[in-house]
Amino acid sequence: MLASRLMDRRLLPLIGPLLLFGLWELVISAKWIKPVLLPPPGETLAYLCGAVTSGAILPDLLSTLWRTLAAFGIAVLVGVPLGVLLGSSELAYRSVEFVIDFFRSTPSSALIPLFMLIFGITDINKIAIASFGAMLIVLFNSAYGVMNAKKTRVMAAQIMGVSRWHVFKDVMLMESLAQTFVGLRSAVSMALVIVIVAEMFIGSETGLGHRIIDAQQVFNVKDMYTSILITGALGYLLNLAFLLVEKKLIHWSGKA
Repeated sequence: MLASRLMDRRLLPLIGPLLLFGLWELVISAKWIKPVLLPPPGETLAYLCGAVTSGAILPDLLSTLWRTLAAFGIAVLVGVPLGVLLGSSELAYRSVEFVIDFFRSTPSSALIPLFMLIFGITDINKIAIASFGAMLIVLFNSAYGVMNAKKTRVMAAQIMGVSRWHVFKDVMLMESLAQTFVGLRSAVSMALVIVIVAEMFIGSETGLGHRIIDAQQVFNVKDMYTSILITGALGYLLNLAFLLVEKKLIHWSGKA
């Protein structure tokens, strides 16, 4: 009985994709959208399998993955230390809060022309704009994680005579990790989104974004949908990886 329940829980994530493909098939069968614009799911999945097994899509996938991880790495290296530094002093954070919120609220795609002027039409441009957008998310969450560390634990450590450095290192930083990881998961997704947009509209010869827009322009709809599905799968796997790391490293999150 218990084994069947566990198996049922493992199958739950499959319900969403099955409903999606069922709705897709219904739209085609009911002729709400012409097959030339939206090919049947079976044909699209067959094309996707062919593109993956033949390795045709691999160079574009690896290019996008490299740019995303490079941008995310820069965002973490800059955003986490800066966020922790600002979060440890609320006065310091409040003094720059407007600037952070202003750029965090500005769509990163609106800054693409500015980054093109600075970095030109290069890979560095794509990585720079993606790392900038992701860094603001990491910085914001790291700072708030430190500022909102549970006051009871901080006070308990202070009452026991623990030094300020150890309170900061062993209590506030550890308490902030849960919020920081929320920022990291959001940041890697944001980095992927910005990289895809940059690959579409900034001169690029490789990348899933380039492949999507190129397929759309030559009306290769199967390749376009395949690239979109691969992009979605990449974003899902990156998010899943961070969830697994978070559960492993921050097992105390949510506990009193």
